[in-house]
Amino acid sequence: MLIGHGVQRIIHLGDICDKKVLDELVAGQVENVSVHVVFGNMDFDPDGFGGHAKAIGIHVDHPMGHIDLDGKVFAFTHGHLDKLMEAALAENVDYLFHGHTHVARDSRVGATRIINPGALFRASRYTVALLESEIDELSFHTVS
Repeated sequence: MLIGHGVQRIIHLGDICDKKVLDELVAGQVENVSVHVVFGNMDFDPDGFGGHAKAIGIHVDHPMGHIDLDGKVFAFTHGHLDKLMEAALAENVDYLFHGHTHVARDSRVGATRIINPGALFRASRYTVALLESEIDELSFHTVS
């Protein structure tokens, strides 16, 4: 689904819970799509997950990742550590992505756009988010 939309980066925001999820993130992957992960409060084996992720070509940015792209700064973390969220906001990043709440979110704090794509587990509606950063356009997509 994501690749069909021309996605260049996939960021998983934690609560992976099983190495099979990591495998799915790169299944059928095409060149020039990078996959990044951080781990959440439900990821009880971050070292094991991290080793597996790196072995299959996934970038592990735990506990917080930063990407500079087209003059914009993107920060991402699971969202259960308030100090990391506060640090990203203090840096005035352009975008701050987080998970943890399992609830889709699109809001602003100052100049920072805060986005939670929702969840694919323990949610009333399973969603992912697609951001076209060049035009600052965000869309949520239901996954069945």
